[in-house]
This record gives sequence, structure tokens and C-alpha cells, in this order.
Amino acid sequence: MNLIEIVSRYFSLVDLSPLLCWICIRRLGMTSLIRVAFVSSVLWTICCGELFTALVDLEKILLAEREVAQDLRAYVRSERERLDTLARLAEDFEKHSELALVSPESHLANPVNAFQLVKRFTTEWNYILHNYISTNASAEFLASLISKTDLFPDEEDLSGAAVALLRLQDTYALQTENVVRGDIVGVKNSPMMTANDCFELGRIAYNNGDFYHTLMWIQEALNLYETEQPSATMDKATLLDYLAYAAYMQGNPRKALQLTEEFLSIEPNHARAMNNQRFYKDILSREEINDEDDDVVKNQRPTDDYRSSREFRTYERLCRGEKTHTYKYERLLHCRYVRTHPMFYINPLREEIMYLKPRIVVYHNALSDQEISVVKELATPRLARATVQNSLTGKLETANYRVSKSSWLKDYEHPLVARISQRCKAMSNLTLDTVEELQVVNYGIGGHYEPHFDFARKDEAASFSPLTANRIATLMFYMSDVEAGGATVFPEIGVRLTPEKGACAMWFNLMRNGEGDYDTRHAACPVLTGSKWVSNKWFHERGQEFVRPCSLDPEE
Repeated sequence: MNLIEIVSRYFSLVDLSPLLCWICIRRLGMTSLIRVAFVSSVLWTICCGELFTALVDLEKILLAEREVAQDLRAYVRSERERLDTLARLAEDFEKHSELALVSPESHLANPVNAFQLVKRFTTEWNYILHNYISTNASAEFLASLISKTDLFPDEEDLSGAAVALLRLQDTYALQTENVVRGDIVGVKNSPMMTANDCFELGRIAYNNGDFYHTLMWIQEALNLYETEQPSATMDKATLLDYLAYAAYMQGNPRKALQLTEEFLSIEPNHARAMNNQRFYKDILSREEINDEDDDVVKNQRPTDDYRSSREFRTYERLCRGEKTHTYKYERLLHCRYVRTHPMFYINPLREEIMYLKPRIVVYHNALSDQEISVVKELATPRLARATVQNSLTGKLETANYRVSKSSWLKDYEHPLVARISQRCKAMSNLTLDTVEELQVVNYGIGGHYEPHFDFARKDEAASFSPLTANRIATLMFYMSDVEAGGATVFPEIGVRLTPEKGACAMWFNLMRNGEGDYDTRHAACPVLTGSKWVSNKWFHERGQEFVRPCSLDPEE
């Protein structure tokens, strides 16, 4: 008779189901299994043998029975605690989702909300699944649960959300403590962050070799640790461990030594920390460090050649709404109604001239809310990570400087898409012979596109086919308002276009002589809060020979 049969027979005697029998076998340790086996064999012998004649054996049974009862009660107690925890988690999930689903786009538009949501269903969800569900879930229940969580974010999503939040911090010069408190300019009802939230941001930055952000966010986590007592969401030793190395990597060996010694006061036998302590002491003994600078922690933002350039600094200033250029023809900028095509005779275009050369204009109310809804509905199922064209190979590939999702709509797929193409033709006075499909783009948390040209330069011959030639003009429809951030900026000329639902921005990328207009270099600023939707229509040179003739003037 094997162990399972013995235990099963025992539980049948005490009127327990086979399922509970199996659960107990799964939950009990080896010691408890031995106890159960012993009691089961004795009870089975009582039914079929003569152990009742020896009271000493009956006493052993009673003792064993008490131990089994204690094991079962311990199991039931642990199960109740587990189920109580799951009940609290379910209540927390319900409350959060009910609150967020009142206005999901508005809720998820907040970058901190988006980060916390991704964090909840990556590190936190994996912990819940491993410690409270997987340990006692039937195969059917677990399979059903997994099928419902296929769309949950993974570690890559968590890292992406964290990097996006750090990008927003840099671009909009957000102070770490303000982000933690929910005090972000332009962001409404931003949640408070915990020490664990801050640690996760710092940990991801650390893993990416970004010790600048590591130092800021782990320090903030340490500050929150002190205020969260006695229910801190992080342990101090871990924070000190990360913080010490980040301080050293940012050029603060004395601070690193101080933090390491504080770490060793908590874990005095930590081998790596003791080695680091000797290493930092050796550095300090060999280097001359001014005592006046002991309390000054250096944490300079690392930049490459491009990010330290005038263009990138101008780009970030424009994103923040700062004025970067003085335009001597600003007095000539104006708004007007225009009827450049029979399509606009009854309902004229509401044109706002933003710059004269290159001519950048915005047509207000170019798309209705209903039209925007249809375009979004058509595009949403196809959205995929946006790509850029490699200037050397001509192949499409993803890039860190462009973070968004896009899809393409053809004219024949829906009458509205065809009407938008005709509207673009009328607004630009260009033909549709070589026009591109309507590109629909959605920028999420921290979504951006760093300064770039829409046209191809001479050394980028592989970018566009000779049958279509270069991109001559860009029309960009804003299909949503953006609460904060998300502007379109032109760093070379200091122009900033604020997203306005229904408006359309237009400019020519090429001058009449066919040369690229380098002043049209532009960028999409990171979305600070909100969901930015745009759609783009790009016209190419071929087919425009008679509607926009070339010029031999090198200045035109």
C-alpha cells in the first residue's frame, strides 16, 4: 500500500474529500506526510486488526492525531491568510480599475499612473502569482488565469515606462521630489509615489548604466523610507547598496564610502560591501579631495555630443515653452480665412501663419470630431511600434529617438480616408499622384520623436524610390488635445506648435529649386500628460512638376 493510498483511506475515514486529500499532500511538508502516514496506517489497522487490545498503541494514535490536527489547523490558517490577502488584492484592483475606467484615457495619460500600472502587473503581479496563487492553484484555474493575463506587461514594458518617465523628467526639468509628491506642472491628480516606486526607477536606470538617474531616484527612495516607517515599502540595506555604487560612479568616492559603512552597520558580514569599503578608502588615500566639498554630491547629467549640442538644448527649451529666438517678422504673422479651392468656398479654411520662410501654417478645424473618431477606430487595431528608415540601407527599423505606435490607411479602405486625401490635395494645391498613405500615430507615456527631417538628404538616396522622389510637403493633423507636452517644435527657427484637436499643420520640406529646406527640421516633444494622436500625409516631388514648377534661383 503506497503513501497516497494510505492517506486517501485515512481521509475517507474522517469524511474528507479526495481533493482536499491531494491539497493537503501538496501543502504538507515531508515531516507532516510521515505523521499522516503513521496515523493512517494505525487507524487502518484498528479497523482491520487488533491494536485496540494495547492501550499504549491507542495512546500513540491520540498523540499522532493531535499532531495531524495541529498540522491541518496550521494549513487552514495559512490558507485563510492567503485567501484574505487575495481578497484584499481583489478589492484593491476593483477600486483602482473602477476609478481609472471613469476616464481611462485621462487616467493613463498621467505618466506616473501609467508607470505604476505597468509596475503593478510586472514585478508586483509576478510576486502575487508566485506567492499567493501558483502555490495552490489547480491546473485548470491557473491555465484560465494565464490566458487572461497574456496581455499583461512584461519586464521590457516596465523598463520602457521607466525610461519614458526619466525622459520626461529631463526634457521638462522636473524635480524628483515634485514628481514623487505628484506636483507636476500641467498634470492633474498625479499620485504619490512610494519608496518602492522610486527604487524600481532607480534600479532600471542602474541596469541601463544610467547612474545619474539612479542616484536621484534611490536617494529619493531612501528619503521616503524614513517617512514610511514602520511600514516601509523597501528595506534600507538594498537602497544603501545601490546608492553607494551610483555615488561612486558619479564621482563621489567619499559619499560612496559613507553609504557603504552605513550599509555594513546593517549587514556587517557582507563580503562585497567590505571589499568596496577597502576600495573606496584606497581611492581616498591616493586622491586629493578638498574637505570643503565633502558634503557636495556631484551628479552631472551625462550627455553625448548631440545631447550637448545647441540644437538639442534648443529642442528641450522649446518643449518647455521657452522662447529661444527673436523673429524680426513676427508682426507680419496673422490669421485669415482663405478660399484656395472650390472645396472651401462655403466653408473657408481658418489659416494661421506661424512662420514666413519656410512657410508654416496651421489650418484650424480641418477635421471634425466625428471624422477623428472614425480614423482612430480604423487605425487602432493595426497600431505597431513606429519605425524610421535607415539612411544607408533604406530598411525600416525601430529607434530610441522615436517612441510611438503607428499604422497606415489606404484611400480605398474607407470613404473618409479618401476624402481626407482630397482635402489635403485642396489645402496644399498638390496632386495625389505620388502621395503616401495616411499615417496615423499615437504617442503614449513619454512618446516623442527627436529632431529630424521629413525629406531625404543627398547622401540618403536609398530613402525614397526614384518613381516618387523626395518628400516635398508635410500635412499633419492633430487628432487630440494634449494636456501637457507633445508640442511640435522647429529648433532652427524657434517655432512651437501646440497640439489642437482638429487642426492641421502644413509646410514644404523642399524649396522650389529642389533643395531641402533645413529650417524645417522639427521634433515631437515628449507627451507629459495626455494621449497624443496625429495623422500625416506626405506629398512627393513626382507629379508636382506643373502645379509647383521648379526654380533655378538658388535662394528660392
